Amino acid sequence: MTISFNTIPASFRTPGQHIEFDASRAVSGLARIENRVLLIGQKLAAGTAAALTIAPITSGSEAAALFGLGSQLARMAAAYFGADGFSEVHAIPLDDAGGSAKATSTLTVTGPATAAGTIALMIAGERIAVGVAQAAIANTIAAAIAAAITARPDLPVTAAVGGAPNQHVVTLTARNGGTSGNDIDVRHSHFAGEALPAGVGLAVTAMAGGATDPSIDAVWPVLGDNHYRTIVLGLIDATTYASAAAELDDRAGSARMLESIAYGARRGTQGTLAAFGASLNSELVSVLGAGSSPTCPSQVAAIYAAACGYFSAIDPARPLQTLALKGMVAPKVEARFTRAQRELLLRDGISTFTVTQSGTCLIERAITTYQTDDFGLADVSWLDLETPLTLFFLRASLRARIAQKFPRHKLASDGTRYGAGQAIVTPSTIRAELLALAREWEEAGLVENLDQYKADLIVERDAGDPNRINALVPPDIVNQFRAFAAAIQFRL
Repeated sequence: MTISFNTIPASFRTPGQHIEFDASRAVSGLARIENRVLLIGQKLAAGTAAALTIAPITSGSEAAALFGLGSQLARMAAAYFGADGFSEVHAIPLDDAGGSAKATSTLTVTGPATAAGTIALMIAGERIAVGVAQAAIANTIAAAIAAAITARPDLPVTAAVGGAPNQHVVTLTARNGGTSGNDIDVRHSHFAGEALPAGVGLAVTAMAGGATDPSIDAVWPVLGDNHYRTIVLGLIDATTYASAAAELDDRAGSARMLESIAYGARRGTQGTLAAFGASLNSELVSVLGAGSSPTCPSQVAAIYAAACGYFSAIDPARPLQTLALKGMVAPKVEARFTRAQRELLLRDGISTFTVTQSGTCLIERAITTYQTDDFGLADVSWLDLETPLTLFFLRASLRARIAQKFPRHKLASDGTRYGAGQAIVTPSTIRAELLALAREWEEAGLVENLDQYKADLIVERDAGDPNRINALVPPDIVNQFRAFAAAIQFRL
């Protein structure tokens, strides 16, 4: 018998027709990319989901019920769904760390108002309009501010008016404990044309005092070998970064092959962001420098991840530059990073954004935090985020091709004279399949220079293990069109 059957026995005596189905050749083309997303952030006690459990979510309102309205994680989910409503999203909530402190801020009001108007208050990038009547005194205005904030339980802070003689002072308290509360932006009159009503003063102290963050180390055992392509970190301090980078490196290794990119965002000046970025070095983590955007960094991280994850699932090699960061509020014009500052950030492992005339934030360049090789030498091998995203896809499609085409094959050396129809594979068979796959990669715009690939491709039988094929697969991945230079040589 020369044909290899999967289920039909080699010998039977009862008459009849025995026909099996073989799906090994049914699937053609490249495998599709599934952008499964995981959000990691802090919950509130009011949330119904237990900490350190995986919860599937489909909307911001569902996240609010699971993690508590106004919690860091609920707001991350709302921000994510505002930018990507199609990907499969799960979340792992964290309780506040034991003994953590909550950040606070004060809003000190002076008056009375000499004309009616509106205070354009902004908290975490969200505008809260507070109406002020003519002749309203400071205490009345403070009470109105507190009431307007209390009417928004989705905000990351609560508000309370001080007692006598401080009834003109509103104290804001972060809902979650930890340092993330220090990054909750509080301001007024952010947009052009906004101003306090005549006679009214409003002094805002920045949120501060938040301390002690939860550890994400306990997340990884819960995650196990569940595959998430896009991971959003609600916090991206040095400790959290190190934990995530180590776990993602292990997951992406040849033993587990669970490819993930983690996304984070940080506020701060160019100097503080550069100092933070200079200490990082992972091709699997990308951090966006949010500058002085009023939007919370945890929400910016979700928005950034949504843009990168969704569009790279369509084409992992296509540059992410110019994609809109939907929902991110731009810094004031005078506070935006200059081109020179953004250039420095990109040299310190921090991704950058630009702002259009209409105030829309756009990804300028999405990079990883990888900067040096194992010897501490500057290395651009993994600089751009598109590089690991493309390689992850190539590896996944290579694995799928071999698994689908040769699921239960015997292995023989080249030149073996086996009968047609036998489920036997040889090194030359594998080589031909890898060449065909590379051609599909080329057609999909993922690789180039196929002739060199063919010349460098090595497929051979392992000398020590007769059941194993070794292959050296050398794709030349495509690059991204980022810059154009020209000299205009004019004539008069």
